[in-house]
Amino acid sequence: MERADSIKLDSFELSIGDIADADLDALHALSMSVGWPHRAEDWQLARELGHGIVARDAIGRVLGSAMWFDHAPDFTTFGLVITLPRLQMLGAGTWLMNHLLAQTGSRAIGLNATRSARRLYKSLGFAPERTVYQCQGDAIATPQGTLPSGAALRSLTRDDLDEIAALDRAAYRADRTSVLARLVELSKGMALVRGDRIAAYSLCRRFGRGHLIGPVVAASDDDAIAVTRPHVADHAGAFLRIDTRQKSGSFAEFVAQCGLPVYDTVTSMSLRRPWLIDDAGGEKPIIYGLASHALG
Repeated sequence: MERADSIKLDSFELSIGDIADADLDALHALSMSVGWPHRAEDWQLARELGHGIVARDAIGRVLGSAMWFDHAPDFTTFGLVITLPRLQMLGAGTWLMNHLLAQTGSRAIGLNATRSARRLYKSLGFAPERTVYQCQGDAIATPQGTLPSGAALRSLTRDDLDEIAALDRAAYRADRTSVLARLVELSKGMALVRGDRIAAYSLCRRFGRGHLIGPVVAASDDDAIAVTRPHVADHAGAFLRIDTRQKSGSFAEFVAQCGLPVYDTVTSMSLRRPWLIDDAGGEKPIIYGLASHALG
């Protein structure tokens, strides 16, 4: 696969650099230029959890980025693939993606594609799977609901990491223990417990314009609502976001009632093998809320 370390696009001459060496303010400016909400702190977290490259022009300005996040020896996710619109039309996105594909070898890959990038990913062989609904707004606390039968709700602690990682692994099809360990440090977490077992969990952390709820992992809408509701109550009147693949059903209705309408959509896509599990039947845990578009 062709992946030249430099490329001439119109009047731009771009070269590849390591994202770890990029200035955080430059990365923040890049995401702002395409209307993405990532703060410098969100970029720093991404760099802690993954690997990436930047495209620099002849005077060192950062004009593009792309990252990958390894979750298993045979699975990775791509994210934060950004190029200025003019450069995207000239092939900069394909150039960056070829570098990522070369870096990740034969691994299966998942990503969440914006509408503007979907055609690029299809041209590289990615197959669309599901729509992700980006729901956000000023949160509205809803009346406290009845907990699912036989369940209790409590705060998560770091001691719960192994158990929530096992639950997450069943839903995500890869081991995100190291990612969850870092997110737990930055988040408030809730666990739904049956007996002595965690049946559902959620995290909520600072992100973008306010707070983001995710990941949320549960085996039913009722369980997912139970671990999500406390975060909505905590941030009532403030900006809150959740990214979910639930188009309909009681969880989707609950999110809308919380003042978080659908703002935008992206498409979950995969390369080399399907990414998402079949959630029909409601017996297996699934991802109700994404950790982020980049992490899934």
